[in-house]
Amino acid sequence: MSQDNELNTLKSRFRGYFPVVIDVETAGFNAKTDALLEICAVTLQMDEEGWLKPASTIHYHITPFEGAVIHKEALEFNGIRDPFSPLRGAVSEDAALKEIYKQIRKEQKAAGCSRAIMVAHNANFDHSFVMAASERAKLKRNPFHPFATFDTAALSGLAFGQTVLAKACSTAGIPFDNKEAHSALYDTERTAELFCEIVNKWKKLGGWPLFDSAEEKSEEPQA
Repeated sequence: MSQDNELNTLKSRFRGYFPVVIDVETAGFNAKTDALLEICAVTLQMDEEGWLKPASTIHYHITPFEGAVIHKEALEFNGIRDPFSPLRGAVSEDAALKEIYKQIRKEQKAAGCSRAIMVAHNANFDHSFVMAASERAKLKRNPFHPFATFDTAALSGLAFGQTVLAKACSTAGIPFDNKEAHSALYDTERTAELFCEIVNKWKKLGGWPLFDSAEEKSEEPQA
């Protein structure tokens, strides 16, 4: 692989991390006590020229875990009328996370990355719920870094002067339908587009590949 192509890989761009965009819908704000109701994951890929784009999408409605707290205000906010309705086609936290993690590990390995890192809007919230659900399910092979994340609220504040997802997308030229918002599937897809736009914008501005790192590699003695 040429030096330029090597720099245009996920493992080189994100220091060995495999970025995965996540959004969750919940029945409250406390990850330890409140129900996880929906989760979506969008993996990312980088083309030969180093442009980042969405890859695969995996989405589940989740059955509240036994004893979970469900706040009425949260349901009114995310539009989930009955978390226990069979029409939701919901699965357990364990089943959903196992399938999501399986897909992440598969694509992470193919990309040559050492660990997944969560990308989310106000990432601490989503990260805390995913980690809590993983603990409840006793999943030992959690691919995500235990605390590091890429927060698109912070990144879009830097890149576009906006921290609200809808406003950041609008400023970035990404269509956003407020009627579809607060669905994990819709919000994850928009967040993935936003993250890709920020990363690609930085590349367009000349911020990547780093000139110094490329120069240093070219000066390294050849075997």
